[in-house]
Amino acid sequence: MGGATYPAMASAWMARSGDPYSDRINAMTKYVVSSTLRDPEWTNTTVIRDNAMDEIRRLKNEPGQDIVQYGFGSVSYALLDAGLLDELRLWIHPLFVGRATTDDLLFRPSATAGMELTDTLTLNTGTVILTYRPANLPTRS
Repeated sequence: MGGATYPAMASAWMARSGDPYSDRINAMTKYVVSSTLRDPEWTNTTVIRDNAMDEIRRLKNEPGQDIVQYGFGSVSYALLDAGLLDELRLWIHPLFVGRATTDDLLFRPSATAGMELTDTLTLNTGTVILTYRPANLPTRS
């Protein structure tokens, strides 16, 4: 995750424990791309300060589970530009909230990337989860 997403995620999950899902989230390895975060309090958190895309490329080449990025901002755009984004899940919530700056916008100036819709899921709340993959990626078997 990026440095803007980390504080909200850390405070929310560090306040929870005792159920399998919360305990799993708190125990898993987490990486934060940030030039300002120094001493993360959330267990198993590593800060990536320099050469973030090189470090993420190295992590992707290691054996293990998929890498999930929470939030959507400059890290997402950097992953896309570096060819490191394999899948994008957009959660569309049926509400409008607050105000936004140009840094908060989903569509901001960047490289153009064709995406293919691979799945949709509608939750009971009306939230819709759209799953996309970059159009130039080979299909998974």
